[in-house]
Amino acid sequence: MLWLVASAALAGEPAPTEPPADPPAEPEIVITGAFQRDQRDSASPVSVIIGAELERELRPQIGESLARQPGVSASSFGPNASRPILRGLGGERVRVLTDGIGAFDVSNTSADHAVAIDPLLAERVEVLRGPASLRFGSSAIGGVVNVTDLRIPTEVPDGVFAGQARAGFATAADARSAGAYVSVRLSDKLVLSGGGSATDTDDLRVGGPLLSAPLRAQARANADPEIRALAELAGRLPNSGSKTRTASLGAALIDERGDLGVAVTRYESSYGLPIRFNLTPGAKQEAVSIDGPQWRADLRASVALGDGLLERLSLRAGYADYSHVEREADGGVGTLFANEGIEARIELRQRKQGGWQGVSGVQYFARDFLAVGAEAFVPPNVTEQFGLFTLQELELGPVRFEAGGRIERTAIVSQSIGFDRSFTARSIAAGAFVTAAKGVKFGLNLSSTARAPSAEELLADGPHVGTQSYEIGNPNFGIERARGVELAARLGEGRWRLDASAYRTRFSGYIYEYETGAVIDELPVFQFEQGDATYRGLEVEAQATLIEGPVELTADALVDAVEATIDGFGPAPRIPPLRYGGGVEARGDRWGARVEGERTTRQTRTTGFESATPGFTLVNLSGDWKPWAGRDLRFTLSVANLFDVEARRHASFLKDYAPLAGRDIRIGMSARF
Repeated sequence: MLWLVASAALAGEPAPTEPPADPPAEPEIVITGAFQRDQRDSASPVSVIIGAELERELRPQIGESLARQPGVSASSFGPNASRPILRGLGGERVRVLTDGIGAFDVSNTSADHAVAIDPLLAERVEVLRGPASLRFGSSAIGGVVNVTDLRIPTEVPDGVFAGQARAGFATAADARSAGAYVSVRLSDKLVLSGGGSATDTDDLRVGGPLLSAPLRAQARANADPEIRALAELAGRLPNSGSKTRTASLGAALIDERGDLGVAVTRYESSYGLPIRFNLTPGAKQEAVSIDGPQWRADLRASVALGDGLLERLSLRAGYADYSHVEREADGGVGTLFANEGIEARIELRQRKQGGWQGVSGVQYFARDFLAVGAEAFVPPNVTEQFGLFTLQELELGPVRFEAGGRIERTAIVSQSIGFDRSFTARSIAAGAFVTAAKGVKFGLNLSSTARAPSAEELLADGPHVGTQSYEIGNPNFGIERARGVELAARLGEGRWRLDASAYRTRFSGYIYEYETGAVIDELPVFQFEQGDATYRGLEVEAQATLIEGPVELTADALVDAVEATIDGFGPAPRIPPLRYGGGVEARGDRWGARVEGERTTRQTRTTGFESATPGFTLVNLSGDWKPWAGRDLRFTLSVANLFDVEARRHASFLKDYAPLAGRDIRIGMSARF
């Protein structure tokens, strides 16, 4: 059986005991927020994906792996580039981490750039919002997605060897994937680990036609027969295949007084970008591909501090050298993007004194960014951030108070254009969580968070073919601030539960893009601007146990919605519409089966430069089976989009050209030994 290591809330903190492979209906899941607790004891919504659910939801990109979680959508720039969108916020406002440290890629620069994290080797994925996100930087103003894995060992195996393996096949893209990690016990305190993964996909088969209904009508009305033929395109999405390789070697010295672990990782990804078909007669249909290698080194260390107020000192750090080239159809290099980055966080955890506990720390982040070529719409620049933060918690009987603060200094320098600016962002958050009665809990969060504008928002000035725009930033931007209030309720326990949240966030200095009406290099000009904006929404999850016994039958439901308005402008662009759905799941001792449906409604609340998106309904089936008791070997079979419907995400830049996958039959195997 695999030595399954669940990540602790802080690097080096003693890891929790091994959880069951499948959490029960009322899971006691430890979250990697500021403090370890059951996720239902958090005032803000927390999503945790482990076990059978993780096996079922894994996709090559982390955005697609999370898209069925409450309040989560994905940017979906084809199947190979997809970042999470949390409550309508994405890009610079959401941090995507691997084991608490950034991905060091350029996925925040453009929607067509992939996240340099391989979900195939994930042990758990967590989505955090609220005060706990202040630990990870001002770029987490919208939330945090944290993917944990086993690259750095956190426990010494009982035996000589321990490991995990995954393999799978999916029909929609003829996807073949396999990955494995092995830990070797060299002594009672020393562990060596190594592993890797490989994923290959062909062009994705989609549900329905490639072009949206308005574009099909436009193509059919064209006098050019080649353009008219585009209206009939269906089946495979051209230029959407991919190849990903990951290899890692790690080691850790683990002792009750502390630990020290390191890992070195090589990540390579090659993928195509779906063609944005040009309906102008004689126009070239661009088939761009991206090759992106990364070298990465990670460090985790901690030391126990004795019996005083301070319990443990922890260090988590990472360094990476990432680059990718964007190639034309003939293989020629169009643009080089390079990003060299370092991030380190030192934390001091306070020993719990009565009902009081806390954690404080410092964080440093630096990024050296370079873009050279036809799409170098941002000049070379260096970003440095230094932050101080604290998170504190006080329990007084049935009431728990939470508070956090962060001050962060950001400097952005571009020597090539003589740009040099600094920003100081101050953020605070406070909340209360009350247990009013058994199975009745209420929470309130208040926050005032801030972030400095990114180099892309300040300095962009050039053609961006990936988003079909000429982007112009504004070097005079100030701090973006968000003031929010959130109400949460956690009702029920045992056979049923209901979790609900409602929130409203008011932005000042909100940074967005608008279409000016001008055209440069045959591309529409989009100008970055600052204004005021309001985001509001709700998330509701419910679950009930219908039958208990050797076979347990449960039902669940989900509703989420977000509305965003920019003062004097109108609806914010690419906001996911109302979504609702539910499922029924049966689970026995060594097997499980599930049927679920999800309705995404039509989005008509649009800006002037985006079109409405039709609604769609997805029906999915899944099952998993463990053939032997006492052995952690699981086989999974799932069918996503059972009825092969046409589905387009409103948040996608390519929604009119690249629908989501059609019927996708997935077969998987996972083993722990």
